[in-house]
Amino acid sequence: MNDIRRTILWVIFGFSLVLLWDQWQVFNGNKPTFLPSTKPAATAAAPANATPAANNGVPTASGASSGNAGAVPTQPVAATPREQIKVTTDLFKATIDSEGATVNYLELLKYDEADRTKHVVLFENGSPATRYVAQTGLLNQVDTGERYPNHLTQMTPRPGPREMADGQNTLEVSFESAPVGGLKYVKTYVFHRGDYVIGVRHEVVNVSDQPRDAQLYLQLLRHGTVAAGTMFGTNTFTGPAAYTNEKKFHKLDFKDIAKGKIEPPPPANDGWIAMVQHYFASAWLLKGDPASEQLRREFRVKDLGDNQFSIAMVATLPKIAPGATQVVNSALFAGPEEEKKLEAIAPGLDLVKDYGIFAIISKPLYWLLTQLHGLLGNWGWSIVALVVLLKAAFYWLNAKAYASMAKMKAINPKIMEMRERLKDKPQEMQQEMMRIYKTEKVNPMGGCFPILIQIPVFIALYWVLLSSVEMRHAPWIGWITDLSAPDPWYILPIVMTATSLFQTWLNPTPPDPMQAKLMWIMPLAFSVMFIFFPAGLVLYWITNNVLSIAQQWFINKRLGVLGTK
Repeated sequence: MNDIRRTILWVIFGFSLVLLWDQWQVFNGNKPTFLPSTKPAATAAAPANATPAANNGVPTASGASSGNAGAVPTQPVAATPREQIKVTTDLFKATIDSEGATVNYLELLKYDEADRTKHVVLFENGSPATRYVAQTGLLNQVDTGERYPNHLTQMTPRPGPREMADGQNTLEVSFESAPVGGLKYVKTYVFHRGDYVIGVRHEVVNVSDQPRDAQLYLQLLRHGTVAAGTMFGTNTFTGPAAYTNEKKFHKLDFKDIAKGKIEPPPPANDGWIAMVQHYFASAWLLKGDPASEQLRREFRVKDLGDNQFSIAMVATLPKIAPGATQVVNSALFAGPEEEKKLEAIAPGLDLVKDYGIFAIISKPLYWLLTQLHGLLGNWGWSIVALVVLLKAAFYWLNAKAYASMAKMKAINPKIMEMRERLKDKPQEMQQEMMRIYKTEKVNPMGGCFPILIQIPVFIALYWVLLSSVEMRHAPWIGWITDLSAPDPWYILPIVMTATSLFQTWLNPTPPDPMQAKLMWIMPLAFSVMFIFFPAGLVLYWITNNVLSIAQQWFINKRLGVLGTK
């Protein structure tokens, strides 16, 4: 019975690592080795003379785009030539399209792609396979047939600087529309030095002689390409998300949107929307003054076709009197998922950093890891220190497990002799084995249960290391210049394999010869997968192995079973 249970545990563990390695390949842009992705390839780019579905407008509350109030119509291309206004700050290189004053390109100057050949590009208005933009505009909440300026309306850039100079802390870039439906729309982007939160001021001017009822929409549009699942079928979430104080963090999966199975939060007087991906996110927030932050808002999502999806937050503005101006302050966050900074921007925004189902354990582990980094100043040594603390916390559980395994190793000669003697009498063999366990006071599962209790903690630590942007391009020592990338010289995987093999030698040899061979083969098989693991994860595993070996060696020596088989 013990042999069967141990085999089952090894099979589960081995299969989990195979899945983990396979989908880490996908995270790094490679094709999966074992499990093909079920995500269909992105549709080819639309012809240049076609109006993309992405421009058809904000979805209505029912999810359909229509010509009724509350939906932006498709408009003919404006006669005025479109301008691409290029803006450069200490953090961004951006392009703002004069059509709707849409941010259709955003490059993060402080972050490089995995190969370090170029900066990370968050927003991009390319083919449907890469399109990702931030749009805003006005809706007519009354079905009068009149249209207001929206993200398809040509806007004129106001004169001013486009580059943040040395010593300059803010940079403002403004756009102004011609009156449409009696309303003029002025949008001003306010960039702040050292801040990934871009202030966006919306001025709605009623130039007509009648009051106007309008809504302001803030929309994020993104392609729906998502990395396949990783360990246990989960991965860092990619897709739209929303938050309200009532419903809290709300993920909206691309697949559910495509199937019409979405449940966006109900209307509220607070909240925000976001697009989430591995390491980076964007979010629209109503922020800057109490009047803007407390506007009533709706949350809408839509499958626009061609692998394009949108999420919008639609805020109802107070009635605008003739000649009056309504000002709404908002913010566009576009940058890395740095947990502490996200917490300071808005309630719940730190949840865009996805820890999966182990968030309740991962968040304290991340907090502890950052505290250690504050003391040590190096993420690699912080990982080592964190594992040391975890091993200390689980010392007594591990001691019981290793003591049980040491006792198993001590009686192993008796078990082997008995199996040989009764190899033709399986029922009698099982009875005799249970008698030996009872006589020697050995629990065959005693070495497994304490370890099983710790598995959620170490899986949670895995997600901390996987999802923390701080690990990207973070050096440790010497040749390890990026803890989020594989070891370029394969030294860490080799060390990991050696420590795993030494652990196998310390453990009791399974009575079954096939299982005994499997115990030696599995560390070698896993070493192939660890070649492709990020260095930070391999470092965590090595540290855990070394500490486990030290504790197990001490217990085996104390019980006098070192060198026994």
